[in-house]
Amino acid sequence: MTMLKKSSLLVFLGAMSVLASAQGSRRVAVGDWPEARGPNRDGVSMETGLVDKWAINGQNFLWRAPYGGRSAPIVMGNRVYVQNPAGRGPAMQERVMALDADTGNVVWEYKFNIFQSDVPPHRVGWPSPAADPETGNIYALGVGALVVALNKDGKLLWERSIGEEFAAFTTHGGRTMSPLIDGDLVIVNAAISNWGALANRSLRFVALDKRTGDIVYVSTPGGRPYDTAYPAPIIATINGIRLLICGNGDGGYQAIKPQTGEKVWSFTLSKRAINTGAVVKGNTVIVSHGDENLDSEELGMIAAIDGSQTGDIKQTKWAVKGMQFGFSSPVIDGDRVYQIENGSRMRAFDIASGRELWKQDLGTVQKAPPVLADGKIYVGTESGKFFILRPHADKAEVLSEVQLPISTNSAQQEEGTPEPVLGGAAVSRGRIFFVSSDAVYAIGPKAAKTTTGWAVDAPAEKGDGAPAYVQVTPTEMVLKPGQTVRLHARLFGAKGRFLREETAATWSLQGLKGTVADGTFTVAADPVAQAGTIKAAVGATSGEARARIVQPLPWTETFDSYADGSSPPGWVNAAAGKFSVTTLDGQKVLQKAPDESIFQRLRMFIGPVDWSNYTFEADVRVNTRRRQMGDIGITAQRYTLVLYGNNQQLKLEPWEPEVQRTVTVPFAWKPDAWYHLKLRVENTADGKVRARGKAWSTGDAEPAAWMIDKLDPIGNRQGAPGVFAAAQFGAYLDNLKIMVNQ
Repeated sequence: MTMLKKSSLLVFLGAMSVLASAQGSRRVAVGDWPEARGPNRDGVSMETGLVDKWAINGQNFLWRAPYGGRSAPIVMGNRVYVQNPAGRGPAMQERVMALDADTGNVVWEYKFNIFQSDVPPHRVGWPSPAADPETGNIYALGVGALVVALNKDGKLLWERSIGEEFAAFTTHGGRTMSPLIDGDLVIVNAAISNWGALANRSLRFVALDKRTGDIVYVSTPGGRPYDTAYPAPIIATINGIRLLICGNGDGGYQAIKPQTGEKVWSFTLSKRAINTGAVVKGNTVIVSHGDENLDSEELGMIAAIDGSQTGDIKQTKWAVKGMQFGFSSPVIDGDRVYQIENGSRMRAFDIASGRELWKQDLGTVQKAPPVLADGKIYVGTESGKFFILRPHADKAEVLSEVQLPISTNSAQQEEGTPEPVLGGAAVSRGRIFFVSSDAVYAIGPKAAKTTTGWAVDAPAEKGDGAPAYVQVTPTEMVLKPGQTVRLHARLFGAKGRFLREETAATWSLQGLKGTVADGTFTVAADPVAQAGTIKAAVGATSGEARARIVQPLPWTETFDSYADGSSPPGWVNAAAGKFSVTTLDGQKVLQKAPDESIFQRLRMFIGPVDWSNYTFEADVRVNTRRRQMGDIGITAQRYTLVLYGNNQQLKLEPWEPEVQRTVTVPFAWKPDAWYHLKLRVENTADGKVRARGKAWSTGDAEPAAWMIDKLDPIGNRQGAPGVFAAAQFGAYLDNLKIMVNQ
């Protein structure tokens, strides 16, 4: 589903669905494992009578299905869901699969493309999907920051391209957080930039209506990220306030109210991004990391903090430094907490004091978190072994140690060693499921055990007290001139619980042309680009929704109407990327300022994600220093046509790191001179996509022939126009033109 084509009725119904049950009860049946770390998101199962030993093709071995990956499986009913790469080379896509829990047979699979991302093929599939116990729907966040919502039969309900709408920073590491479902929200996390107040790059939480994909809030609890990250989020109630607690790319953990995104506290402990999840007992929050500490050169730490605080937390209850807990997440067992070092050594600590109780070597490299069930720990290692341990007060007893087969078809594309396990296990109806680089494994009885009761039975939470927060939904809208949408002002109490919808709010516009009355916003019919906010005031408290209005096609931009230092409204990532209008040789142009930081290379998007069958043209120019030229290109429908300076090439790239689908031709071009790029993308009747590109010196006649002509069998059939730049010494654009294909 694309956001721009929604009718106002659909926007209205989507907002109403959030109102219906956002504060409803949460029930997860014993036997279901709906998210990567289980029903309570803490790696603990209530099931008993589980296996304590197994052998490949032997005792307690149920099945092995050849669908490897990096992430953890989830289980709902009799289906196991996994997220992984499908295919290799130019055929590679990301995939969500449903497997039969009894046999491992494929029930369905849903594939989607990776585009405009820096994630390499061997890093695809870091996150796990999440299942909604209420609807049975499945949600996944791809490594390119595409959110997909599927029903239990694998049919697409909606999708939202966070990567384009927010210019997601998707790095070579591929680290991507798994979604979390809370009430009527599906909450994802990515390092993103946008426009206006959200222009800077930050690792942000984006909460979407699980039924429509409408954005409910965007929360920025942390600072500028050092890197992308994939810590497992957890929701816990501390002092009567529900908190979503999660690590961040800025080296800290933050707690937000999950229904509003309001920040409650933060605790910074590392000089690099956090990849480990937190666990909670009472008011105590256990956190860990594997990089350099803030106050010492020691690497790594595990610590306990008081999660009942607010603001910037400075003190720990206890901290143990010098142990690198960089990837695995801890698990609590009564008065003990277990965590695994990067070197695959499990350690046990007393929760109250932090005193180390015992350690147990498992291997040499570790990323997977442990799972605690039936008094046993189930965990795989990157060294290719799967362990079943029985923890005691003073030691860990190894009940089973199984070496996995030698990898021959790895999702990580590194064969020849025992299959590594990077994700946690899932426990469901007497069985254990886990994923290696090559396969999904199921161990346990042939017949699933009958389970009763609820692993989670949280009653509906009714808000009370005076309104403390106004939430205006939906937000981050992409609209057309003349379009009408219905917005809602929703009131929350101080504890982050929904009170009511306010029908008597006072509405106003800022930076937008149109009218707003009683929450109905009608965009002015003027065919111009806009970006601004719709504000709802309730007494002394107010909230706002953000919207950008897209100029209809055909569309041109010469920048003549802009003052130096400004940029067009609503252009995504323009401010973070240091794009602004300047005067060059007496002409107004858009400059990509020189930049020595990671922002020298980025993507900027300037239109909606649902455009298709269009042509994009622009004049481009790069600066040169020390014989180093930059790279500059334009994007249409998720294909980028780039002039590479040092390589003297013209390339067409749907997904840059997957080089087999890139088309390259030589093109000699000069520094500090203007060239014209033209990119046309069109959908063909047989489901394929044709992308063609050419370049020539500005002022010369357009070449008759296309220099690049690519027919993509798994093509991108829609996508936002944009700009790609890798220009340490700066670059320029001018005379942008986008038109429907003729």
